[in-house]
Amino acid sequence: MRPTRRAILASGMAAPALAQAPNRPLRFVPQSNLASIDPVWSTAVVVRNHGLMVYDLLYGLDAQYRVQPQMAAGHEVSDDGLTWNIRLREGLRFHDGEPVRARDCVASIIRWSKRDVLGQRLDGLAEEIAAPDDRSIRIRLRRPWPGLAWALGKPSANICAIMPERVARTDPFQQITDATGSGPYRFRQDLFRPGDIAVYDRFAGYTPRGEATDFLAGGKTAHFDRVEWRIIPDPATAGAALQNNEADWWETPLPDLLPLLRRNREIEIGVVNPAGNLGVLRFNFLHPPFDNAAVRRALLPAIDQRSFMNAAIGTDPALSVVPAGVFTPGTPLANDAGLEVLTGPRSLEAAQAALRASGYANQRVTLLGASDLPVLQNLSEVAGDLMRRVGFNVDMPGMDWGTHIQRRTNRGTVDAGGWSAFCTTWEGLDVSVPGSHQPLRGHGAAAWAGWPTLPRLEALREEWFAAPDDATARRVAEQMQRVAFEEVPFIPLGLVRPPQAWRRSLTGIVRGGSALFWGVRRA
Repeated sequence: MRPTRRAILASGMAAPALAQAPNRPLRFVPQSNLASIDPVWSTAVVVRNHGLMVYDLLYGLDAQYRVQPQMAAGHEVSDDGLTWNIRLREGLRFHDGEPVRARDCVASIIRWSKRDVLGQRLDGLAEEIAAPDDRSIRIRLRRPWPGLAWALGKPSANICAIMPERVARTDPFQQITDATGSGPYRFRQDLFRPGDIAVYDRFAGYTPRGEATDFLAGGKTAHFDRVEWRIIPDPATAGAALQNNEADWWETPLPDLLPLLRRNREIEIGVVNPAGNLGVLRFNFLHPPFDNAAVRRALLPAIDQRSFMNAAIGTDPALSVVPAGVFTPGTPLANDAGLEVLTGPRSLEAAQAALRASGYANQRVTLLGASDLPVLQNLSEVAGDLMRRVGFNVDMPGMDWGTHIQRRTNRGTVDAGGWSAFCTTWEGLDVSVPGSHQPLRGHGAAAWAGWPTLPRLEALREEWFAAPDDATARRVAEQMQRVAFEEVPFIPLGLVRPPQAWRRSLTGIVRGGSALFWGVRRA
């Protein structure tokens, strides 16, 4: 006679049949609430991760960050480098069953080009972005840009998500409400409860490429019929869910909980993204006090990057890197130019004196945090405490990440719901080169939140694009770092290399970026 589940539990034996059912959804605890579903409008990593499930890209980067065709079958570039003809591969379909046509791609590229840091370069260079037929995209440039395919396929910040034309015609500065894509998973808007759960079903109409999975390149095979993102802001609750097999994968385990998780033989801890995330303290250039470069520079003598990293991710040296300049440590353009402002002797007194000399008039400084993202909240707490000790009049309103990313779009004064500064992290891949480095941009109203106007940095960025060799590119990067420490569009706080935690029953987790859901299966 077969024992009942109740009898098995009463006897103390394991009852694996339900827990290990092969079609059980993959239960994932993301880093924060999914407050936006538009990966073109938002630069938040959680929105990017959502976007990579739902939308496909024309190109994808492999694990060595080399660009490979994805939706594209390939492309040809004219001898003068000015015309790109991109051919779509056959069989591409949207989640509503409609075929992906070149005009959908054109509308998607144009929308993305208004928001993304490299997209804006395309917007300035493009003479024409057109669809000669249903499978052909033609891009004509004013001058050559060999990196165009890399820009279309990069996985960070605002991704070039291919949407139906009807959706892609949405104003790029307004959020979309229709999440129809053509990626390996379909977003179930009917089951979406912000702050609670987001559900993704495997899209049966998706045809992966034939090559092996290689980061964002190759075949994106979905092995789960359903993926559930379960929003659990409390780290202790999330950790308990993972240990009790009520969750399969936790994106951002709290450093304090890592020793406990490591003692569980059913849980694996690993760094999925070796490029990490650069911590930054960002300033609002539109209003006092940080419209004054002297006020921004006043903080530099007191910044102790190690203190920020220890608070953010703990004291394990494998999980953070200092010192960090404006480019990702360990990448080719990372350099020491001007870095002595952060590596020299630290002095609170020097910072206080610099603030007094700057003309700061005790204006209220509203520093945004994110209570549901421990790394960002801890960075913010250290920044707020340091600012107060230096002499700033600091206000830190409590808010979650969703509210944070909405509020930082407000360009008004702090009395009108605006802000003065915030801490965040940027994907290491994004900030490894000037081309995709949004915090280094200085193009005013079109820049990332903070909206600095910094002509010297913009001119150097163009020099980098035109650099004929690696040595020249490195010299330009060194100049950019020196200027950045004079103008201070942001202060680098160190490189965080956060680990993730998952049940050992999961295999095939893709390394090289953040949380990706193709290739993953249950053993």
